[in-house]
Amino acid sequence: MSYDVIVVGSGNAALCAGIAACEQGKRVLMIEKAMPDMAGGNSKYTAGAMRFAYDGAEDLLPLLEDANDPRLSQTDFGRYTQQSFTDDLLKFNDGRPLSPEQSALVEEGYSVVRWLASHEVKFEPIYSRQSFEKNGRHVFWGGLTLAAQNEGVGLVDMELAAFQKLGGEIRYDCEAVDLQVADGVVCGVHVRNALGQVDLIEGRSVVLACGGFEANESMRAELMGGHWAKAKVRGTPHNTGRGLEMAFKLGGQRYGIYSGCHATPMDLMMPEYGNLEIPHGERKNYRKICYFLGIMLNARGDRFVDEGKDFRNYTYAQFGKAVLEQPGHFAWQIFDSSVDHLLYGEYRFEDAHFVEADTLEALVEKLDGIDDKHHALATIQNYNVSVDEHTVFDPTIKDGKATRGLELPKSNWAQRIEKGPFKAYPVTGGITFTYGGLKVDGIGRVLREDESPIEGLFACGELVGGVFYNGYPGGSGLTSGAVFGRRAGLGATGVSEP
Repeated sequence: MSYDVIVVGSGNAALCAGIAACEQGKRVLMIEKAMPDMAGGNSKYTAGAMRFAYDGAEDLLPLLEDANDPRLSQTDFGRYTQQSFTDDLLKFNDGRPLSPEQSALVEEGYSVVRWLASHEVKFEPIYSRQSFEKNGRHVFWGGLTLAAQNEGVGLVDMELAAFQKLGGEIRYDCEAVDLQVADGVVCGVHVRNALGQVDLIEGRSVVLACGGFEANESMRAELMGGHWAKAKVRGTPHNTGRGLEMAFKLGGQRYGIYSGCHATPMDLMMPEYGNLEIPHGERKNYRKICYFLGIMLNARGDRFVDEGKDFRNYTYAQFGKAVLEQPGHFAWQIFDSSVDHLLYGEYRFEDAHFVEADTLEALVEKLDGIDDKHHALATIQNYNVSVDEHTVFDPTIKDGKATRGLELPKSNWAQRIEKGPFKAYPVTGGITFTYGGLKVDGIGRVLREDESPIEGLFACGELVGGVFYNGYPGGSGLTSGAVFGRRAGLGATGVSEP
């Protein structure tokens, strides 16, 4: 059977491509390697947050599932302009100007979320992780306000419902193994099922939306460095780089930072891959991203990052990498009881691993993997005496409550670790997605080294390079998937503008 568009993958980017193509009245088939319970790519494992520019609450209300939530009247969402989004991306560009891909992300982010909302993909404010109560109001910080209802699972479910409502077809247990090419044009996909049977599905165009190479240990080691073989994988085991390999075989251009990735501090004892079997609300609980409320120590007993450099949704994708680069590929996050009520639910998750003691001396003795306990204790004590006691702690802003005189400062939210009982959580680096990908043009076509398009071949999602460099403002990944997914879906039908 022949289709107008074949989409490889079934996550957020793939579904946005499928919805966009179906809107044009095309016959669209989505193929997915996994069975239904494991479909949805990495998107299912996310918290569903999407970053985009907005001018105020009036831009957000049309996106909400419950516009009558009584908390809304007591909420300060603030503004997050396109210039703010641009500035946040530039923080991670190591001096590079905004790339064309980043410009598209900034300029099209809000419109693509509005587009999703028009297909009954609804959102809710992230009260639990992106706001603090201040003077009786919910104050949002860091420019990130909304997540899909029911988080990543909900996002995929709502997008899939929209895709199928428009007539889209999805086929599971259907692994893409190669592309069919005739007269220089991609015109189908060779697929294999779990029994090993290989068939050809013909299509007038193919959209690759099957993720990066984060679940491929050998590719991580080869392209990112040997220590990345030790990373935990936060999401699906199916993102093994197959889409990249198929595109490279046809001359697709490598583009972006292949040594870079989104990586988050994660529970050291988490499974090797994300776990969809636990409830969606608990899936994020292997993350450990409240380091800004305490300090982190490596195996030498040293701090190794400025835990208060910026709001955590601007640093966690870098600090996961920093943890993995430490001796033994782990660290300890240390807190006292004065901030225990501010720690996210992931620290109280029934499977969260930690040690606890009434004194710092006793706590340090429990920090497995740190050989020089005296040095670790001295590091904590030196940190304590350096804390500025005159500035008021305020987690809703970069409060400037910093350390003084340390070679490695803590620039904000520095409080003494002195009130027992004390807790320490062992963490490692968990890779979410890779930054290196393919170069695509303005309608999502995959480009060769000479910038000529591979006719009939489109790409979106993690497969698009040039979006992120040395870091990542939280929530940008899903928005990027939606922006480039819609572009590729339209491009695959011959439409050049959203």
